[in-house]
Amino acid sequence: MPGPQLDPGDATGGADSRGPGTNWAGNHAYTAGRYVRARSVEEAQEVVRSSPHVRLLGTRHSFNALCDTDGILLDLTGLAVEPVLDLERGRVRVAGGTPYSEVAAHLQAHGRALANMGSLPHISVAGATSTGTHGSGAGNRILGAGVSRLELIGADGELRAISRGEPDFDGSVVALGALGAVVSLDLDVEPTYDVRQDLYAHLRWSEVVEQIDEVLGSAYSVSVFGRWNDADPTEVLVKSRATDDRGPAGWIGGTEAVPAATASLTLGAGDHLTVRGTPGPWSERLPHFRGDRQPSFGEEIQSEWFVPAADAAAALRAVTDLAAATGGELAALLIVSEIRAIRADDLWLSPAEGRETVALHFTWKREQEAVLAMVRRVEDALAPFAARPHWGKVYDRVEPAHHSRLAEFRALAERVDPAGTFRNPLVDRVLGLGAGA
Repeated sequence: MPGPQLDPGDATGGADSRGPGTNWAGNHAYTAGRYVRARSVEEAQEVVRSSPHVRLLGTRHSFNALCDTDGILLDLTGLAVEPVLDLERGRVRVAGGTPYSEVAAHLQAHGRALANMGSLPHISVAGATSTGTHGSGAGNRILGAGVSRLELIGADGELRAISRGEPDFDGSVVALGALGAVVSLDLDVEPTYDVRQDLYAHLRWSEVVEQIDEVLGSAYSVSVFGRWNDADPTEVLVKSRATDDRGPAGWIGGTEAVPAATASLTLGAGDHLTVRGTPGPWSERLPHFRGDRQPSFGEEIQSEWFVPAADAAAALRAVTDLAAATGGELAALLIVSEIRAIRADDLWLSPAEGRETVALHFTWKREQEAVLAMVRRVEDALAPFAARPHWGKVYDRVEPAHHSRLAEFRALAERVDPAGTFRNPLVDRVLGLGAGA
């Protein structure tokens, strides 16, 4: 959905006397006593060594206090260097603060690709992976599932690395910044491929809900946009790989796609959207928004919950019923919702850990108190479906029983960072630790 107003801070590095300001959406003002945009890894290490409380700040796309602290906010986006390809091992090493748009452009120029991309290519790799951010596709896992190695600064200020297959690795990728400051990551790559995206608008919301499995599983990446009723437009954005031999899905039939020159009724129009109607490089089609354009200027709040794919239709009906029961209150707060499928993985705090998953995303108007009240009602409606919240968006509750590896992660965080250098009250509440629990 609409993305970050890029403002990396003091371009010269070091402490910024202006303070960190707000997140890109403007719904959270950072409370940190000091903000440092590191000019080197060594400077970042010294910051960690000298402060009892440190949190990492990237492209400021979190919508809650996840990236806040009363200590030092450490920004590593100034350490981004050109990605380094290892063709023999099928990997690329990137600095944690590098935006996905830069990684994608570099890989495409060298004939390589990532398996998946988020809708926004503007977000940093470390920030996206550490919060469980994802793209779309019933066969595609979250972005963090493509990480094979992490290098991070620990609570003692020392660099350490952990690789796929080692103990604790599955708990270290989606880690909410609680295990250290991620300096670099290795990502799995594959040969480049082309993608075509088409938009369909012939189904009503209720029709999509009743065939949600077929719709979401009909192509490499599928997104449903709507507003929880049949009166407002419902659109399905279908992204197909050029090598995909699947024929037209039954729900599409002989229906023609919305012409590429025609504006989307839910996403709007403009050159900030990626190209529809013709095949092109994965890097320019998998995201919804172009990396070289400003997707939006904030003025919004985002929430997202993840339910088992087996419960998707029932969960969608429950929120549809809630929308109707609010007498237009939910609709008045909502800009648009997006529904996507995600493949299961083994990362401990992943939203898709251990189960095939469907994500229910909400882009709200920036009306903080009213949105939080509605968020609680959505959580009530989704309670029977073991819903998990997106860690970086607005939610009210975390149910430990819905996260089967949460206790293991809690133990890992206490062992790796017993003093809680990299934690804050929100992280402690999520993990069930300390006074913030």
